[in-house]
Amino acid sequence: MITQQPRPARQSPAAPASPVLATPPAAPADAAAYFAARLAFHTDVADVHTALAAGATDFVVVDSRSTAAWDQGHVPGAVHLPTARIPADARQLLDPEVPVVVHCWGPGCDGATRAALALARLGYRVKEMLGGIEYWIREGYPTETWQGTRTRPVDPLTAPVGEGECGC
Repeated sequence: MITQQPRPARQSPAAPASPVLATPPAAPADAAAYFAARLAFHTDVADVHTALAAGATDFVVVDSRSTAAWDQGHVPGAVHLPTARIPADARQLLDPEVPVVVHCWGPGCDGATRAALALARLGYRVKEMLGGIEYWIREGYPTETWQGTRTRPVDPLTAPVGEGECGC
């Protein structure tokens, strides 16, 4: 059951704006355009996992980390293509007709953004996987290593524990 919270009372004109609204929100049409564009550039680990688990073949996952990082664990079925190797190796490893979902370590790393830029400059349609391998692992999805497949427990700070979904 979804419960709705009461709407907050409108602030009187004399009261100062909160820090949240010191810069007013965008107009609804501008916000809609921004969020639609954002979804064209990003996806998240839950959507990637759900698609891969269902057998999706309409995109390829590219891990842009180093070989040492890849060896620590990677998304099953991903292509290993370190960012520095993209100009030389992308055409041999990736079909230009298949969209690419690229990731690196996590939200504190711009590696996936740099890799996405390099791929886009070569003509690939590309999205960045928000959260990177960090959130893939924290949300309890399997990784592959030379020792086999490993799945860690779900981090309750990043995803619901158990079989439930976050509902977003």
